[in-house]
Amino acid sequence: MKFISGKKMSMTQMWVGDKVLAVTPVQAGPCQVTHVKTKATDGYEALQLAFGERKKKNVNKPQVGHYKGMEAMPKHVREFRTTEAANFKVGDIVNVETFEVGDKINVTGTSKGKGFQGVVKRHHFAGFRKTHGNKDQERMPGSIGPKGPAHVFKGTRMGGRMGGERVTTANLEIVKIDVENNIIIIKGAIPGAINGLVLLNAAGELKVNVKPAVVEPVIEEVKAEEVAPEVKEQVEEKVEEVKAEEAKTEETVS
Repeated sequence: MKFISGKKMSMTQMWVGDKVLAVTPVQAGPCQVTHVKTKATDGYEALQLAFGERKKKNVNKPQVGHYKGMEAMPKHVREFRTTEAANFKVGDIVNVETFEVGDKINVTGTSKGKGFQGVVKRHHFAGFRKTHGNKDQERMPGSIGPKGPAHVFKGTRMGGRMGGERVTTANLEIVKIDVENNIIIIKGAIPGAINGLVLLNAAGELKVNVKPAVVEPVIEEVKAEEVAPEVKEQVEEKVEEVKAEEAKTEETVS
């Protein structure tokens, strides 16, 4: 399975041939592997991916140690289950190149919070008729339980807090991938608000780009006998000129 974390962008539309499609761009990755979990050490296999950046002052000391070696402290860290965790290592980079146009993906996000709502909006109740004595009763829930038990059964559909839940939309199609800007354009709507965190996964092989190691240049000392004669003469002439200028400056000052 291949997966990545991203940020939902504002919905738009695009032409595909002679059809216009409603699409949702997602700013996906690049995500760095911060931890590899295996059955031997954790009891299950998973990869921990980091996405986004946050201020370092909002990071505690254990997190600083856990994310040591990263260029910036990550804003979001999420785990993805996989059966091939042993094939990866900390520092690997996952970007949009692991996906392809036409892939069927599942998108998981946190739905928009809508506050306290009634049964008509929350549970799609039809409501009562608006005439014949139903004053102020059009959107009421009606009876909530029989008289015999004299209590409300658990799970009864009533008014309450709506939204703000983990939602997964399955079988969405990728219509375009912008590798330079790390954007995946998905056909249709996805859960969550704009700038909300979304998790993308699809069937297939996860591809990673290994982060290149920072190689420090090695400066070797050059011995005097290894310097070419022409270069040595030029250096000596330059030294004589500098000494002459210093002597003139001292005479002027005195």
